[in-house]
Amino acid sequence: MDLISYLQNLTHAGLVSERAADVATLMGEAFTELLIPVIELTIPLAAVSFALGLALAVVLALVRIKEVPVATTLAGFFIWFVRGTPMLVQLFIVFFGLPGMGLTVDPIPSAILVFTANVGAYASEILRGAIGAVPKGQWAAGRSLGLTEAGVMRLIVLPQAMRTAFPALVNTLLGLIKDTSLASAVTVVEMFMAAQLAAARTFEPFWLYMEAAFIYLMISTVVAAAGAALEKRLALPGR
Repeated sequence: MDLISYLQNLTHAGLVSERAADVATLMGEAFTELLIPVIELTIPLAAVSFALGLALAVVLALVRIKEVPVATTLAGFFIWFVRGTPMLVQLFIVFFGLPGMGLTVDPIPSAILVFTANVGAYASEILRGAIGAVPKGQWAAGRSLGLTEAGVMRLIVLPQAMRTAFPALVNTLLGLIKDTSLASAVTVVEMFMAAQLAAARTFEPFWLYMEAAFIYLMISTVVAAAGAALEKRLALPGR
């Protein structure tokens, strides 16, 4: 017997109110409707944007640490602008504003572009602090082994910095997962947009938005737990 039939039997028996049965039936039917965009869009959108953003963050952090002429100024301006403006406004600029300048960007690439920029801006500051926290003696030790400055950075400094920055980067990923809901503002049919469409059709916004919130919560819980487990594996012995 499926859940809907079971609830109908309980309703007929007077054990469950008709309203409660209707809500449970609605949420059961909507679960698959919300889960599909989670798998097809929400998770891939967050994963791709985070990977690209992390790569951008490394570049921005290194440029600012090495004080590369011109590039350092541009990187600082980029970080200042991205961190100082709402992500929703950035999405509107890219998706609705750029066509007026003769450049049209599709919804999903628009979302990826903005999410990547935000991860890059925030994570670059995290990495810059983590790299700066690596003892100067590590650089000297690397050079004594005959490594170039780039080699010391790649083989010695960055791995240690990543270990230090890891908890903050996990928090950045968690924020990004929730921020993917903003993509609905530029017509990306991710989970929140699916919940909005279902709510408009059924006139049950409270329960459907609560179900969407629960799914976001479950995804975040899994990611946080995986991050905590990986953090323990990365921890130095004795710490």
